[in-house]
Amino acid sequence: MTSEKVLVTGATGFIGQALIRQLLLRQEAEVIALVRRRSQELPSAVQQFVCASGGDPSFPDDVATVIHLAGRAHVIKDSSGSSLDMYRVDNVEYTVSLARKALASGVKRFVFISSIGVNGSATGRVPFNEESVPSPKADYAISKWEAEQAMTGLLKGSGMELVIIRPPLVYAGHAPGNFRRLLKLVATGLPMPFASIHNCRSMIALENLVDFIFLCSQHPAAANETFLVADGMDFSTAQIIERLAEGMDKGILLFPAPEGLMRWGARAVGMRGAFEQLCASLVIDSSKARDVLGWRAPMDAGMALVDAGRKFSSARRPSR
Repeated sequence: MTSEKVLVTGATGFIGQALIRQLLLRQEAEVIALVRRRSQELPSAVQQFVCASGGDPSFPDDVATVIHLAGRAHVIKDSSGSSLDMYRVDNVEYTVSLARKALASGVKRFVFISSIGVNGSATGRVPFNEESVPSPKADYAISKWEAEQAMTGLLKGSGMELVIIRPPLVYAGHAPGNFRRLLKLVATGLPMPFASIHNCRSMIALENLVDFIFLCSQHPAAANETFLVADGMDFSTAQIIERLAEGMDKGILLFPAPEGLMRWGARAVGMRGAFEQLCASLVIDSSKARDVLGWRAPMDAGMALVDAGRKFSSARRPSR
């Protein structure tokens, strides 16, 4: 019996490589990576289909499922043109073109990895859930919301199922972006002024997100649904730091500092976004994932943070 084909975009990225490993481990499908150029980072068992940059997306026939991870996450500061326009090209226009190609090719299910930023950058007393009114603030989040809307309209009444996943910050010992900056900061062992930050953050371990994406690619009840997904355990910034430090086998001193002063300092050095992501509260109610799909995070969040610290520290040690 021929296994079904699963096409993954963004396969060489942080989430993509972990997802590829999971798909191959389960051995339930033929895995195809849609790439701009051939990559040595992908396992030999993965078929690489090269799609030239700037052209309409194309891929082999008989693909059953598309998992769309690729997209623009950052804009170089000195780039010409507006930030939002650049995000729209990669995150909206390309996504819609890919969905059109998938629809025309008879793909059964399209899994789109969006962002919790679609709901907003912070929560008050009420956690975000699937019924929350979208309120994207950053250009990246706006582009993801526009892509969601465009695909929902395109695929309404069609034979292709759409699954939208909005994850929060994804972490691991080799995570990029603001989480990597935090790992580096914790690794210095320097005292940090987070003792008075009493926030609450929902995040998701890379292993947990990959497990959920795989489930959404398979489960019949995921069809045409949107899911907000997180580990299920929330932490303050101080608690995150303490667990990372434990994994690095480092003592850490946290001292109190006025939050307003810290916010001003972050804004002054161009790190306002990083401060909000680490120090504001953002809580997700992911009960829909549990109730509809029966999903349970396979990795305990507290242990996943300790493991992230341990792996980051191990990767920095010089080999003997």
